Amino acid sequence: MEEIAHPKLRRLYEYWVEKRGGRTMPGRADIDPLDIIYIVGNVILVDVVEGDPLRFHIRLHGTNLAERVGYELTGKMLDELPVDDFRALAQQSFTWVTINAQPLHSRRDRIIDGRFARYETVIMPMSDDGERVNRLLIGLIYDDENR
Repeated sequence: MEEIAHPKLRRLYEYWVEKRGGRTMPGRADIDPLDIIYIVGNVILVDVVEGDPLRFHIRLHGTNLAERVGYELTGKMLDELPVDDFRALAQQSFTWVTINAQPLHSRRDRIIDGRFARYETVIMPMSDDGERVNRLLIGLIYDDENR
């Protein structure tokens, strides 16, 4: 995986690695929200809904992210994300991580309120049974946020 630039994202990824131990990925029970309080406003927690195609339920949409984009996704399906191209990219990325059971790191650009915004994200799989990905832990930070 390419080097994670933002220190908080790198710390979140290292926490995920620590919590998985010798397993492919940790389970939800391994993650303590108090351990990631430093980044919780930039975390998205997603439940994987099996089917064809896979669907994704947003359990938590961090407050920093919701304020930045002007919409709240907590408790909604990814299908309800109001930005078509960003929804399609998220669907593709979430599906890849779910199928491959491997984290995905990327730096991307998007337009928010007519302005260019660059961000870095790490999407990490989780599994309650140790085999099937049933949840995603996502950290997303925009470049202009404080480090």
